[in-house]
This record gives sequence, structure tokens and C-alpha cells, in this order.
Amino acid sequence: MPPTPPTLTPLELEIMKVIWQKGQATVREVHAVLKQRRPIAYTTVMTMMGVLASKGHLKRRPDGRAYVYRPTRSAAAAMKAMVAEFVDRVFDGAAQPLLVQLVKDRRLTKKELEDLARKIEEG
Repeated sequence: MPPTPPTLTPLELEIMKVIWQKGQATVREVHAVLKQRRPIAYTTVMTMMGVLASKGHLKRRPDGRAYVYRPTRSAAAAMKAMVAEFVDRVFDGAAQPLLVQLVKDRRLTKKELEDLARKIEEG
């Protein structure tokens, strides 16, 4: 099994979310989506997508004069790896302190807590 690509930076994650939503995309397509949200240079998106490819998050294939990029793993797999890395780094691998912090900060609604309790019971 290939090694897990490193954790995504905020801009990398923003780009990956666009590509996961589209399935595959060119730099131009990703730039068009991102520039609707905020000012961002085309060259920044191009550079970052190249970085994502070099880190193993994207694969690219030529399509005329452009490259078409696609993710190397699903959004769910990337999220799972990022959460695991966060829990390892911040909470020394223990998930309970994270959940306690979320409850203390009222980041979980009563319904979400009930759903979580049900999932815990289901195993």
C-alpha cells in the first residue's frame, strides 16, 4: 500500500474539495470556482495543483494543452487520515479528549450527541 500523502494545508484542502466535487478538473475549472469565493490568482491555483500532484494527492493526464487532475483518494479517505493525524498530533492518539472538547465548546447539537451515542452503542 502506498504511503499516505501528507496532511493538506487550508488552500490545498479548498482546491481538493472542488476537485472531489467535480470528480476531475483542470486548473482553469478550479480557478473559476475559487475566484467566485475570493480573489485568487490563476498561477497560484496552478502552482498549488502541481504541489498537490507532487505530494500524491492528485494525478494528472494531458488533455490538449492542459492537464486534467483527479484525486488519488476519496474525500472520505482523506478526511479520515486528516482526523487521525490531528488526534495523534494534538491529543496523543486519544479521541475522547477531542469529543469532550467538542461537547464543552457546544459544537455538537443535542441531536448530534444523540446520534453519536447511538453509533457508540452500535459499535
